[in-house]
Amino acid sequence: MSALKKFGRSKFLLTLGGKAIAAYLRLVHATARYVNDYQSDYKQVSGHFPAIISLWHGQHFMVPLVRQDYHDVRALVSRSGDGHLNAVAANSLGVKVVRGSGGRNRAKILSKGGIAALKTLVTTLKDNISVVMTVNVPKGGARECGMGVIMLAKLSGRPIIPAAYASSRRITMEKAWDLASINLPFSRASFIIGAPIYVDHESDEDEMEAKRLEVEAALNAVTKKAYEQAEKR
Repeated sequence: MSALKKFGRSKFLLTLGGKAIAAYLRLVHATARYVNDYQSDYKQVSGHFPAIISLWHGQHFMVPLVRQDYHDVRALVSRSGDGHLNAVAANSLGVKVVRGSGGRNRAKILSKGGIAALKTLVTTLKDNISVVMTVNVPKGGARECGMGVIMLAKLSGRPIIPAAYASSRRITMEKAWDLASINLPFSRASFIIGAPIYVDHESDEDEMEAKRLEVEAALNAVTKKAYEQAEKR
């Protein structure tokens, strides 16, 4: 069983899997009927780029396909085996990645590349390139925003822009920690972009916590709106 598990985690198979995921997501996008004008949403926030586009983990799969062609972004992807799968899928969809992640246990951030990734993302934003990242606490609550995105906004001076994608036909992974949704072809779909949220460079811990809760509430709001629009007949 251990050999089989190791084989299933091989880089070769994960690479094939990532490319297969990208092909599937293209199919979903090509057959979707979008019920809102997300191009208009982009125009409303265009003056705030580069920005930190923030999403709930498990609801982020389709986002590379609804970005603007001219919109250069980097995606934060973990260093895990699953992260390699996601990195290949993102690259196949034209999005370059930064590897690293955080978590609740600060002692593990170094081994996960969190600090190095944070520095890289700050530099990326200063180079006028936006960042897209999921903001849930890894293995924590499905709708619990972590502090990493707040720290990035504070250090970079760039805004957090909450976003959400939803489709009318989907499979929800009820037992997954992030309640991930697998979007299905031939769906009504909605992509919602929220208002920018800035974090002052001088913010103390209390102010950062308030911003964390603000981002959490904003993400829940755009997610709710996306699903309501996608499911409306």
